[in-house]
Amino acid sequence: MKGSSAKNYFIVSTSMLLAPPSVAQTNPVKGNFTVKIAIVGCGKIADAHVEEIRKVGSAQLVAVSDLEPLMAEQLAARFGIPRWYSDLSEMLAAEQIDVIHITTPPQSHVALVRQCFNAGCHVFLEKPVALRHSDTQAIVQAAANSNCKLAVNYWPNFERQALDLRAMYQAGVLGAPVHIESFYGYNLSGEYGMAIRRDPHHWVRSMPGMLFQNVLDHVLNKIVPYLDDSDPEMHVDAYCRAADDDMSGADQLLDELRVMIRGGKVSAYATFSAHARPVGHTMRFYGTRNTAYADFNARTLVLERKQQFPSALGRLAPAFQVSSDYFRQSIKNVRLFSRSRFHFFDGMRRLLTEFYSSIENNSPPPIAYEEILRVSSLIDTIVAEVYPAVLA
Repeated sequence: MKGSSAKNYFIVSTSMLLAPPSVAQTNPVKGNFTVKIAIVGCGKIADAHVEEIRKVGSAQLVAVSDLEPLMAEQLAARFGIPRWYSDLSEMLAAEQIDVIHITTPPQSHVALVRQCFNAGCHVFLEKPVALRHSDTQAIVQAAANSNCKLAVNYWPNFERQALDLRAMYQAGVLGAPVHIESFYGYNLSGEYGMAIRRDPHHWVRSMPGMLFQNVLDHVLNKIVPYLDDSDPEMHVDAYCRAADDDMSGADQLLDELRVMIRGGKVSAYATFSAHARPVGHTMRFYGTRNTAYADFNARTLVLERKQQFPSALGRLAPAFQVSSDYFRQSIKNVRLFSRSRFHFFDGMRRLLTEFYSSIENNSPPPIAYEEILRVSSLIDTIVAEVYPAVLA
């Protein structure tokens, strides 16, 4: 909302956010650039991190850590990781680590990030970044103070179709943004969804925004780069569509969210749905010249062009043009599949490659801190509207 304190995200100067620190102040990787990696937090998402780290030629995974020793030991055993720890301090003291991947629940992120920065380690942080915007501010400020680099796992933004859409925009193909639609579907009957629904003490339920907060980063980080207002007008509606289910606590778990965002000249819809099928993950960019539609599940990007022919003839052409786009996308996907580059987290591989490269070259990290802060600020506003008592 206009004037909301949640929008006060410029706690770090623009120069601190965007300018790379000097070589003398950084913790660059020396020599032939073999970046030594460790992971703290050995839950399910850590598997994906291990797999993608190993696809980056310059990376070497040396250790993992978890407060539950069995979790750390089993992850190390399954992936052949040399060493495991149940104490982060012990791991930091024993290992020469360049980058720590933090894959714990967000309740622990502020303390862990500070500990890693104090040890001179760069941090790759799993979303959600933190429980509250003020915590995200603290994390970004810690990065600026330590001169270590921070990246958040906004991996869908580094999928091929997202990068191609960005290139279209930068080349002027789409014109100026008018309206952005970001849609994220969720399967409450899937492995993760059932765990959240059945366990009233699940860590997702302890976040201020509960189910929504676990995925809102991926919804809003597609909108923020094109939004022309740091303090947009927002209208939020959330409700529970699964009220007739008999799962424990399901009647308290809101599972449908609609957000209307209005900036200066750009508006946006952010939608989360646990019931729409098929489970979707899409983005539509309405521009002053053309419109682009990205499907993150199908790995496609099509251009909806302005009609160039008169009358009925003009209505015939678009179907052929879109069909041609889909055909070309299919060919690209087949080629990627044949090269083993069509896996689910391929965007994470690209993001990690860019992040590790920024460390080697002492260049800005792939995601601007300002973008992370703006996403966090919008999440705070949404959560305050949906669960006002939590952030009061």
